[in-house]
Amino acid sequence: MMSEIDSILPLELDGIGFGVQGRALLGGIGLRLEAGSRTIVLGPNGAGKSLLLRICHGLLAPTEGSLRWGGAGRPLPDQVVRRRQAMVFQRPVLLRRSALANIRYVLGLIGLPRRQRQTVAMEALDRFGLAELAGRPARVLSGGEQQRLALARAWVVEPDVLFLDEPTSSLDPAATLAVEMAIHEFHAAGAKIVMTTHDLGQARRLADEVVFLSRGRLVEVSSASRFFKGPATPQARAFLAGELVC
Repeated sequence: MMSEIDSILPLELDGIGFGVQGRALLGGIGLRLEAGSRTIVLGPNGAGKSLLLRICHGLLAPTEGSLRWGGAGRPLPDQVVRRRQAMVFQRPVLLRRSALANIRYVLGLIGLPRRQRQTVAMEALDRFGLAELAGRPARVLSGGEQQRLALARAWVVEPDVLFLDEPTSSLDPAATLAVEMAIHEFHAAGAKIVMTTHDLGQARRLADEVVFLSRGRLVEVSSASRFFKGPATPQARAFLAGELVC
């Protein structure tokens, strides 16, 4: 059952850093993620994009700084935060069971009564074009089908925030289009989208806001229209020009 809290957003990051064995991989990240807009995280390889998403999602704890869901003065219980967000990875993490059972399992975790799980799971599969594959083992599906299954599984959680880490990087154009259409559905349903991509065409199609990282630092935050028309920083200009970012 949904919490009486309207949304877990905004998410405020204050001085977020992450290091391993004395090596700083992220540092000094200050960012506020608001509801509504689609935020695309860009940057060269090794910039810290995936790491930032994992910290926001709660898979990793920062070694510096703090995260606060719900804005100032609204501390939220951890179980509420976990329940109201979802993440889809570059390579979907799927259970060794059927496509349908993957979704039924998540519905059990969120407490949906057992008698309702079959119907809700089938509705989710149908929404993402997978109804005919309900009984097929999830791990034998094609890459595009697996990614849509991961999105269907996230859909039933009704997340306030959907994190996506390079969700189409290994997909062909048709599968990429299907995933992008699914992302539009999440956005239309009110979910905040926070996504990494290396595909600048995709970023132009999907972004309302761009967060640009380089060498583990937050370099620029801008509206998508302003960023792609003329970024404010030399690192971002070099990135868009296909040059080596220093």
